[in-house]
Amino acid sequence: MTTSTRGLVIKEQTIGESDRLITILTADYGLVRAFVRGAKQIKNRLASSTSLFSYSDFSLYRGRDAFVVNSASPIEVFFELRQDIVHLAAAQYFAQLAYEFGEEEQYSQEMLSVILNALHLLCVGHKDIRIIKSAVEFRLVTLGGYMPDILACANCSSYESDIMYFDTMDGCIYCENCPKTGAVMCPKNVITAIRFICLSEPKKIYSFTLSSENLELLSQISEKYVISRIQKTLPTLDFYKGII
Repeated sequence: MTTSTRGLVIKEQTIGESDRLITILTADYGLVRAFVRGAKQIKNRLASSTSLFSYSDFSLYRGRDAFVVNSASPIEVFFELRQDIVHLAAAQYFAQLAYEFGEEEQYSQEMLSVILNALHLLCVGHKDIRIIKSAVEFRLVTLGGYMPDILACANCSSYESDIMYFDTMDGCIYCENCPKTGAVMCPKNVITAIRFICLSEPKKIYSFTLSSENLELLSQISEKYVISRIQKTLPTLDFYKGII
């Protein structure tokens, strides 16, 4: 049985001496794992279209145990990522988040769109990387079923106050009259940014501004919230933080 789909390679693993197992984030089928036969051979025609961060049209054959790539045609390979180690590290982190929050056999157009737009912004280089990072983190954790309760104070239902608190463990917010031990104190515009990321149309989630200080705070909150839901360390995040 042959399946045609369009997707982004978010993970690759060498199998044996010359094959690779790739994970593709697709709009139609979510995460798809497929073998690329002879991928490490120099003249393999599938090399560019099945490498990490290649967005391609795929023709996949479903065998007894797994998919095999019959053919692939590259649409975008995001070459510019390789020219900046920080942007490449961020892209690897985003790919791992997509792998952690994505699912097989599930329509994933929005998740794919979020990652593709993030990679494009990294390549262009005109957007503060902290905006991209926080937007990817909060939107993917939301798509993964862990949207934080950000509509009102978890204690008194107040919509907002000048000072707010974000609880990264319980995934909720508190107003200045209901502070909670362990929650991160932040100005209300940081909570406004979180609401914007989680609730806006996918293509708009990177279109917000904050001061550098508040961007740093937002980045810390989004990162802590992601880790609290995944409940494990992420090597790509550690690498990214080690070089910025």
